[in-house]
Amino acid sequence: MALLEMQGITKIYNQGKIEVPALRGVDLTVEAGEFTTIFGPSGSGKTTLLNMIGCLDKPTAGRITFDGQELRELDKKALAMVRRYHVGFVFQSYNLIPVLTAYENVEFAIRLVNKYHKKEIRDRVLQILDAVGLAGLAGRKPNELSGGQKQRVAIARALVKEPKLILADEPSANLDSKTSEEVLQVMLKMNQELGTTFIFSTHDPRVMEYARRLIEIRDGLISKDQRRESEDVSD
Repeated sequence: MALLEMQGITKIYNQGKIEVPALRGVDLTVEAGEFTTIFGPSGSGKTTLLNMIGCLDKPTAGRITFDGQELRELDKKALAMVRRYHVGFVFQSYNLIPVLTAYENVEFAIRLVNKYHKKEIRDRVLQILDAVGLAGLAGRKPNELSGGQKQRVAIARALVKEPKLILADEPSANLDSKTSEEVLQVMLKMNQELGTTFIFSTHDPRVMEYARRLIEIRDGLISKDQRRESEDVSD
């Protein structure tokens, strides 16, 4: 079943009198449960594409359908609701709130969706922290955590509201190879156990090794779209 469908997506930025095309007519379908990586050189359009998928920006032309809903018809408030309830974000810089503990950072995300009771919230937060390997660290603030632990908090924060889609922008950029491997294993586990769809934007070959689908973008167009068998993906 298609979670995301993009047809003829074009994005043009105006810099004074100059038009700069970032996307030149992208067609893309993503099925529910995919573990997909978008890659390409700097300036290729992958960040713009990720912003379109995550309802952070609107295309200049083309259609985007997310979970059966046409996004171009929505205003800013409605797009914000799609992000709040259905999309989770994992950033390379973690974007944790420094004055809050790991528990509170994750709790803050689930309170925004306003659909769980107080006890449910506590149970879900502790459960997801345990699932990403942070049992016993709920009371620590970001400056008391390693880079890998911060990224695990960011993953837990993205997952706790049970989104249909998680977008991870260069999630391994600030991690060493061992920690990166551990974090990717956590996300793969969540994908397999919860069926959450993951889309990564990355330059990192370590991330690409885990992807079941590799989408290369160059000059604002998809230049390669390769699906891999599960046995070809890192265990």
